Amino acid sequence: MDQASDGFSFVPATELARQIREKLVSPVEVTNALLERMEQVNPAVNAFCTVTADLARQQAKAAEAAVMQGDELGPLHGVPVGFKDLTATKGIRTTYGSQVYASNVPEQDDPIVTRIRSAGAIVFGKTNTPEFGHKGLTDNKVFGPTRNPWNTQYMAGGSSGGSAAAVAAGLVPIAEGSDGGGSLRIPASACGVVALKPTYGRVPFASSLGNPFSSFAPFLHHGPLARTVADAALLYSVMAGPDSSDPLSLPADGQDPLAALNRPVKGLKVAYSPSFGYYEIDPAVLQIADEAAQTFVSLGCQVNRVDPEFPSEKVINKAFATMWAVKIAADYQHLLPEQEDLLDPLVVQIIRKGLGLPAMEYKAAEVARSLVFQAFESVFANYDAVLAPVLAVPPFPLDSPGPREINGKPIHLSHGWILTHHLNLTGHPAASIPAGWTAQGLPVGMQVIGRRFAETTVLALSAAFEEVKPWANRRPQL
Repeated sequence: MDQASDGFSFVPATELARQIREKLVSPVEVTNALLERMEQVNPAVNAFCTVTADLARQQAKAAEAAVMQGDELGPLHGVPVGFKDLTATKGIRTTYGSQVYASNVPEQDDPIVTRIRSAGAIVFGKTNTPEFGHKGLTDNKVFGPTRNPWNTQYMAGGSSGGSAAAVAAGLVPIAEGSDGGGSLRIPASACGVVALKPTYGRVPFASSLGNPFSSFAPFLHHGPLARTVADAALLYSVMAGPDSSDPLSLPADGQDPLAALNRPVKGLKVAYSPSFGYYEIDPAVLQIADEAAQTFVSLGCQVNRVDPEFPSEKVINKAFATMWAVKIAADYQHLLPEQEDLLDPLVVQIIRKGLGLPAMEYKAAEVARSLVFQAFESVFANYDAVLAPVLAVPPFPLDSPGPREINGKPIHLSHGWILTHHLNLTGHPAASIPAGWTAQGLPVGMQVIGRRFAETTVLALSAAFEEVKPWANRRPQL
């Protein structure tokens, strides 16, 4: 691959924005180079399902004119960005990964899209997702599977797998994703990039179905995917803040996410829970997680092994599955039975399960949810953050539905390999940062979990780790 197509592929968004502001590079030059890389690389990974090349070039020309005219520039001026195909984009096909909506073109942007566009970003298109974001792997009947840039025979995670793979593959420096059970953190871990799931309500969540309360059970979050912590903080700073469309969005907190990157972390008390007290963890993941925890010790943090006092695995999984089934059923029951053949069979199964759940069982899930919340809060009474792996296993082959056992012990096929959905029951902020790579060259991510409203602590710890264990200079060989 020549320098013209690769020259901007791994330049951080913060650096691109600076160079564009200082007229060192042109938005048109950046856009053309990355669109050329898109043509060469995207077929191998299938990260973008809709590429808006003409729109991107048009926006890049307008961005260049604004620079030359001395206009006031937004923080993302001229920076390419991808949007998950669950996020509504005005005038751009948004399929939700479903054959039912294969030709859907929204008439308005979600609030975060409006914010990112207003910040000057160049829209490169939509990134792949499983149908309605229903699982932690990215494939669907419309576009097929997204492949891991580090090994295209392996999965990229989900449901924001397209966004994570796009960033890892150098197609765009930053992308938007969403997280209802780990959908930012799972693919970030699998693809070796950074994700930030903010505190619930920090970033407004729009419902394409007109229910502004639909993000409550479980908690749904929008957030950034990026190659560096600074880039994630930059995109988060644009996304955050209340919006009248979301009655559960939080007031602005007045904190500067980018300033948090330079906060000292020496003396912070950090709880390390490699298994949350009940997961089986693959030895390769455990070794990388242990080494990452020791890195925080070397940074001056006080790190102790602490497992939250969760209820049983069965209770947690049942509570989450109940909430998820009811949400999917409430949103998409109108598609049955007439359009059932167009849907992923697992989506149909989830809808039918949700339709059969009595109201009292749904409300009873809140008891288990409360116990998970209280377990985290008990830890946060004494600690500033919690460290845990994102996944119990490294990325696995693309043709596998997931591991059925770890360390010779059977696990739950849907929940037994992800350590993420607890935080969608509680709403705490959590990042996924690259902690290391296996001997096979596959990424392993670490969650940095903070107190509610403590995104700045999560970002400070993540940036401090990145400073001593940098990963952005490592690139997949595509």
